[in-house]
Amino acid sequence: MQTKRFGEWYELTIPLDWDGLTIDFIMRNVWKASKKQIHTMRMEKQIKVNGEFINWNNPLQPGDRLQLRLFLDEDFGVIPEYAEVEILYEDDHMIVFNKPANMDTHPNEPEQTNTLSNAAAFHLQAQGEFRKIKHVHRLDRDTTGAVLFAKHALAGSILDKMLEERIIKRTYLALVHGKIKTKKGSIHEPIGRDRHHPTRRRVSQSGQPAITHYELIKSYPKQNLSLLKCQLDTGRTHQIRVHLSHIGHPLAGDLLYGGQPIFNRQALHAVKLEIPHPFTMEKISCFTNLPKEESHTSFKLTNYLQVLPEEL
Repeated sequence: MQTKRFGEWYELTIPLDWDGLTIDFIMRNVWKASKKQIHTMRMEKQIKVNGEFINWNNPLQPGDRLQLRLFLDEDFGVIPEYAEVEILYEDDHMIVFNKPANMDTHPNEPEQTNTLSNAAAFHLQAQGEFRKIKHVHRLDRDTTGAVLFAKHALAGSILDKMLEERIIKRTYLALVHGKIKTKKGSIHEPIGRDRHHPTRRRVSQSGQPAITHYELIKSYPKQNLSLLKCQLDTGRTHQIRVHLSHIGHPLAGDLLYGGQPIFNRQALHAVKLEIPHPFTMEKISCFTNLPKEESHTSFKLTNYLQVLPEEL
């Protein structure tokens, strides 16, 4: 896919396998954009072909230049605030950060700062980009690792659908108490709110479906700890924490779900994020080490939540 950007516009050259497709078909069936996003772009005339506005149902030909007005200035939606956060990947459409511990992914109140969304907005502002930054998924406050943001509305709509269809792959490292009996396993248990606690979740037959896959990477017999690789088919709040606690292996340091306080937070890290590019479909793979500020803690969490890329 040949692409280029000029000002507010992003241009894609129609490839051979898109011969005869229409703008409407591409928006609905290739990119699977939301109805709201399609309506906005149609009404505000944000798509041209070869420099002209055409009927969205006209067939396109290989070599045609599809032009999308994607890079419009708008309010960030959050207060820009500087924070030193590692960037794992960035282009015109999306950005992946390595979120540190003790930081929310996004504000829970309009004036809240010290979140990853605030840091993302500051980063864009420093580059002269004024657009509403949008997190595609989130991590708990004390969970570290890769978090994906969309830099404009269409990318956000496409990436949301990819996440929903499990095309975006997320891999976590989880250090749990106890010896895992099976090297691989899956937990299929619905998760709902705990009526007796304001933030806690629990396995509940009336909850939402949730599936977690896990695989043993290393064992630490002296410490009675096991390092697991986890992948999610769903994205429920506290899913890994709830599921692993449910099978008798709570996360080390996770006091909310039965873990022992041997670390200053739950031992969970989003170690890998695999994303097909929303427009070119190139595979982007981000591998993360623990953020720097954890490398020198007395708890030495880095001694455990550390693997090589080939181990994943």
